[in-house]
Amino acid sequence: MFALQAAEDEKRLRANERATVRDKIKRHLRYDATKTGRSRIKRLRRLKQPQYRLRVDDIRVFYDVTDEAVEILAIVPKAEAVAWLERCGKPVPENELAEQNRTDKEGEKS
Repeated sequence: MFALQAAEDEKRLRANERATVRDKIKRHLRYDATKTGRSRIKRLRRLKQPQYRLRVDDIRVFYDVTDEAVEILAIVPKAEAVAWLERCGKPVPENELAEQNRTDKEGEKS
């Protein structure tokens, strides 16, 4: 599922980039969107939203995962990714930060 911003971002990509991004989204996010590793999928720490980042060449796809779906929030060139996160990312409140850190460490052990 694409958020409005992600749909607009996708339209701004060149045709070959758009095809590559769609292929990688289907390949990596359809069945196991939370499987991190090999630096392609990264769990974003200290952020409530977006939860994850998919690396596709020089493009970053930011997304959240719920029980029902994967929501693509934005598709951003690598050079603009940090600025986008600073502008649009929602930090985890301090009272929830310890819980997120504990959950992340448990996931690393698995």
